Amino acid sequence: MKRFHKQTDTAEVEGGFDVRLDGKPIRTPGGVPLVVPTLELARAIAGEWDDLPIGKEINPANMPTMRLAATGVERVPQRRDQVTEDTAGYAASDLLCYRAEAPPSLVERQARAWQPLLDWLARRHDATLTVATGIVFASQPPEALAAVRAAVDAHGDLALAGLTNLTQWMGSVVLALAVSDGRLDAGAAFEAAELDALYQIEKWGADAEQTRRLDRLRRDIEAAGRFMTLLGGHRLRG
Repeated sequence: MKRFHKQTDTAEVEGGFDVRLDGKPIRTPGGVPLVVPTLELARAIAGEWDDLPIGKEINPANMPTMRLAATGVERVPQRRDQVTEDTAGYAASDLLCYRAEAPPSLVERQARAWQPLLDWLARRHDATLTVATGIVFASQPPEALAAVRAAVDAHGDLALAGLTNLTQWMGSVVLALAVSDGRLDAGAAFEAAELDALYQIEKWGADAEQTRRLDRLRRDIEAAGRFMTLLGGHRLRG
């Protein structure tokens, strides 16, 4: 599909704000009206449409805010329980709970970057996760897993779309919750998630493919972080 519209606007409607292309409200791929709760988010989506060159093919990869909003409006409500379970399920094997045994500099770096976030999770969400070293599997307390699930389920449908993507990209629901809560910005979350890879790059350098992968991942994480910020106080249900 190519860009056909000349003008992009936002409008206040029942339930929030929509985005209009030449006066016509846009819909999700499944035909659901795309209504978001904040004007700031609607303007960000409109900006992505406005940035498209006229006559050029539309590439959804270049519209991360639109994609996340469409997912939150259309797909999450249809399978909310499963999305919640899948996202919260990362706590059973969260990245931050598995530490290296060596070298000492990596061990120290992981502890310095990751342990304060696990401590925050315990204080903020009453979820104390177990840490393991090496390849030993850490069985997590059921009450901690239940607390993480409750924290995930507290998010509204749009925020849950952002939270799920952050969790999958980083391999950590702890990092995703920290971004959602404002405990960590998206750039810092990326560095925490890719701590091991960045450590190895410091030691040995990076090849072109690795650099491209990290650049894509950083952009995706930062876009999802902006999405969560644009939701403002509408991140949580009720």
